[in-house]
Amino acid sequence: MVKIGICDDQPQMRKPLSQTLEQVLQLQGIEYHIAEYASGEELTAGISCLDTDILFLDIEMRNLDGIETAKLLRKKGMKGIIIFVTAHPDFVFQGYEVHAFHYILKPYREEKIAEVMSQALAELELSKEQFFVIEQKAKTIRIPLRQTLAFQSDRRKVLALVEGETIDFYGKIDDVIRELPSYFIRIHNRCIVNLNYVTTLEKDRCIMGKYAFPISRTFRQELEIAFARAMLKH
Repeated sequence: MVKIGICDDQPQMRKPLSQTLEQVLQLQGIEYHIAEYASGEELTAGISCLDTDILFLDIEMRNLDGIETAKLLRKKGMKGIIIFVTAHPDFVFQGYEVHAFHYILKPYREEKIAEVMSQALAELELSKEQFFVIEQKAKTIRIPLRQTLAFQSDRRKVLALVEGETIDFYGKIDDVIRELPSYFIRIHNRCIVNLNYVTTLEKDRCIMGKYAFPISRTFRQELEIAFARAMLKH
């Protein structure tokens, strides 16, 4: 669930913003919760604001303005995305101090709200650590996927090559690939690699720093296309 906050001391401005955000989220099939706040004081009074994923924060509010509110939130440890709302673009430059993600000008344009919201959702997804969870008899292990170079099949077991160590568990490589994000790609019946670590593609090998994994003909073309796309993103 995405937790969204709207802080504006003008109720007539909170409502259209909330309605537009709901439309965007519903169209994308995203589960959400929207909380509205009538002032910076109300927003910063408790601790519930600290786990807000995306906050739309009006800059020009009475007493505690948006900039000071954002500073207080960051001091308290709020890590979420802050998007400033203002009628005056000159105020936007103050947002750099509190690591503001974007800004929206009043009066609102629905297409601009949708655009910025989509960018924030994409940023939120990228910033979240993803894990591959292994359930064992005595314990549960969470493997951080962004630090995982590859998964290899070894008889009845799968070996996960994580930075600095190898973790093995009982499983099938066919089941593992279904649980992985798109930056993992299969290069062999027995091997899946993290594209972010691939440095070189040779005729029959995939080079990942000091590691090399064999590429089968079946997966060669798909790997080349995925690798080219990954290079373009960087």
